[in-house]
Amino acid sequence: MRKRRVILLGSTGSIGTSAIKVAANIPDRMEIVGMAARQSAVALAESANRLRPPHLCLVEPAQLPELRRRLNYRPEVFTGEDGLEALARIDGADLVLVAIIGTAGFRPAMGAIETGKDLAVASKEILVMAGEIVMQRAREKGVRVLPVDSEHNAIFQCVEGKPGHHISNLILTASGGPFRTWPAAKLARVTVAEALKHPTWNMGQKITIDSATLFNKGLEMIEARWLFDVPMSRVQVIVHPQSIVHSMVEFVDGSILAQLSHSDMCFPIQYAVTWPDRVPHSLKPLCLSELGRLDFEEPRYDAFPALNLARRAGENGGVLPAILNAANEEAVQAFLQGRIPFPRIWSLVENAMEQVESFARPSLSDIMEADAKARAHVQGELEHH
Repeated sequence: MRKRRVILLGSTGSIGTSAIKVAANIPDRMEIVGMAARQSAVALAESANRLRPPHLCLVEPAQLPELRRRLNYRPEVFTGEDGLEALARIDGADLVLVAIIGTAGFRPAMGAIETGKDLAVASKEILVMAGEIVMQRAREKGVRVLPVDSEHNAIFQCVEGKPGHHISNLILTASGGPFRTWPAAKLARVTVAEALKHPTWNMGQKITIDSATLFNKGLEMIEARWLFDVPMSRVQVIVHPQSIVHSMVEFVDGSILAQLSHSDMCFPIQYAVTWPDRVPHSLKPLCLSELGRLDFEEPRYDAFPALNLARRAGENGGVLPAILNAANEEAVQAFLQGRIPFPRIWSLVENAMEQVESFARPSLSDIMEADAKARAHVQGELEHH
């Protein structure tokens, strides 16, 4: 029974706080030896004083004096984007959990792989934008990429190491978001407040809007394609409003395996850390008779075009997923600022996918360049209208 020494990148966000909770719950299996936050000096100091990891990173250097003032012990403190990568490379850790939103997770993720550490991925961007590069490098280095997203973790549990030719379809479940039953014509009147009310999960603003547009599920489709090495044609989505079945795998013999649990990120985090073991925890067990029923329905592809756009990006590969991802980030920001109506998020992304140059076999710098071009394209569109 081995204890995993974990570096937690993004320790003050919702995944980070769940990971800290898991570490407290299974101290004989998980020890946090490094923690990073972007600028939340107070929150980082608070959890660092409790867990006392020997290494910290605060990306925003202006907040460093605040952090040092609040720490009641003397860890090694890194800063900046370079510091984030340096933290991921330190000796004495065997798993790096990346829970940073956006492209900032790239370099530390690659640093972790290069230094022979397993990678637990909670941020979509790494695999959406550079899935091919990341998975290939992990194979070369003999390290594992463990999914923390509840859907991919569910698939990971159902697949249990079976080879790809046993798998007929990966079936990602989607809550359908708050507008699942709304007529398409009404979507133009969606307010920011309405879009931020997710029916089953409590998450950050960006991911909550992505759940409402279904881009979140689209990004997960691309992620699943790389994580489990299956073609995009074998990645499906089904709407499941209760969010109890986190995903399913259909095998070639017609059997479907599903993973069920309450909507709590502590479940997938614990499984990623303790895998291949299962260990007891204090989370609420699932009572099927209380649930009574589980519903499934086909997504409304016409009203919510995100899934088809993501499928196209995943099939074409190259830099197109990076263009989709970056354009969506900019469009979501514009919606949150009240600059565009809700359905315009989809059209801005589609437009960027058509207009920004796309090509196959990119390097990491090609991907970052495509990301920047897609953002600039969306900003240009926003200024002209």
